[in-house]
Amino acid sequence: MDLETIFNAGLSYQEYREQVDNLVSENKTTGNNQSSELVSFTKLNAQRMNRIDKTVFLSEQESAEAESNGKNFKWLLIGDAWCGDCAQIIPVINKVAEVTKDKVQLRIVSRDMFPELIEEFATNGAKSTPKLIVLDNDTFDMALTTWGPRPEPAQQIMLNWKAHKDSITWDDFEKSLHLWYTKDKGATTIKELLKLLKTSQKVHQRNEGNCL
Repeated sequence: MDLETIFNAGLSYQEYREQVDNLVSENKTTGNNQSSELVSFTKLNAQRMNRIDKTVFLSEQESAEAESNGKNFKWLLIGDAWCGDCAQIIPVINKVAEVTKDKVQLRIVSRDMFPELIEEFATNGAKSTPKLIVLDNDTFDMALTTWGPRPEPAQQIMLNWKAHKDSITWDDFEKSLHLWYTKDKGATTIKELLKLLKTSQKVHQRNEGNCL
């Protein structure tokens, strides 16, 4: 799998937002499934991303921590406009990438655009998104580490629903999940991504040491 080609085919966050807005105006969404339900989700998710873009920011301490990373990385993100988790998370990922002062380059690809990619980076066998793949800035031979599809507390809400589908409806699960995202305001995602940056540097240093 040519990760460099896939990365270069991806969209910047600004390009992704423009794509979503254009799709909304055309009653379409990303990916192969163009059902009315997914198109409706896309319209709602565009509103969610607009809100997050305007209200979620890193603190001065978090920005300094993100900027202080000593290595450049490429973040390859699998995500789609119809996905509710993507709408809640992708803008936050972009916020973290932005404050690194170009040390992190972010590109976004649809799950259906490169199906082999989500097959390779499935989460416990599931093609869950968003999925963030950290690549070394100097080589595309392998992923340093990954993150996703959602921060740990949100993942626990998902797992709890899967374990209690007989008593928790999909609608109740959705309400609970997005209420958590609204209350958290991106804080947990930011914390986990800052940890991801540190982990990525450690993996890079270990790989570099093995090559000496």
